[in-house]
Amino acid sequence: MSTNGYAHPETLVDTEWLAGHLTDRTLRIIDVDEDTSAYDSGHIPGSVGWNWTTDLHTEVGREYVDRVGLAELLGAAGVADDTTVVLYGGNNNWFAAYAYWVLRLRGFEKAKLLDGGRKKWELESRPMTRETVDHPRTSFEVTGPAHPEIRALRDEVLAKEETGIGLVDVRSPEEFRGEKLAPPHLPQEQAQVPGHIPHAANIPWAQAANDDGTFKSAAQLRDLYEAKGITPDSEVIAYCRIGERSSHTWFALHELLGYPDVKNYDGSWTEYGSLVGVPVEMG
Repeated sequence: MSTNGYAHPETLVDTEWLAGHLTDRTLRIIDVDEDTSAYDSGHIPGSVGWNWTTDLHTEVGREYVDRVGLAELLGAAGVADDTTVVLYGGNNNWFAAYAYWVLRLRGFEKAKLLDGGRKKWELESRPMTRETVDHPRTSFEVTGPAHPEIRALRDEVLAKEETGIGLVDVRSPEEFRGEKLAPPHLPQEQAQVPGHIPHAANIPWAQAANDDGTFKSAAQLRDLYEAKGITPDSEVIAYCRIGERSSHTWFALHELLGYPDVKNYDGSWTEYGSLVGVPVEMG
């Protein structure tokens, strides 16, 4: 398996490796998306389906499940102390990267992303099934240290807005310029106003991926981010619309390039673009 010069190549598995480990009892493959019809229409054999909205979030309020709730979710998937979780999904792993980030945030360390996600798996005509599997439930506990330092909240972003140093807007150029409020295939009523946080660098998340959905090499990623002033010697905060695309960028910067201080602003534009009195730029 090529490491592509990544700082932490162990955070990825490729499709060939996963195809050879589908029956490994120490693996749990989890399909994560906001559209669970994709899982219902076909998924990697043995995989469990997670609905990003209902499984990873609290029933009331905009917040993720806590460590106890996450442990229950993992236990329902049959995760034990010796289990490694492999996450994948559509849209080049948007929501799989989000789930990976949430797992790390809450203290679960034994997670990896399938490089290329559903897209690469399907491009290679690898096996898919509609059969679901019920793994024996475990009494699992999340015992690793939580990592609140990988999350940016509103006040941190407002403080950083004065200079914009290290702020990365990973949305499309159309969203950044204020011409759209969301990707074209989604409803356009998410935030109250269009635009971007002043001084933020616009580096669309998709520029970090190859045509088959896999991540670009470390050298290519460094060139991409450093050309826009995003360097490892300062704090970086990535944001998008709801935090899923910025999780993909967080993964590229933190896990693959090894930037030491990278945060995902999961409130993103749906929060910032609805605040009263905050600075906003267009164009």
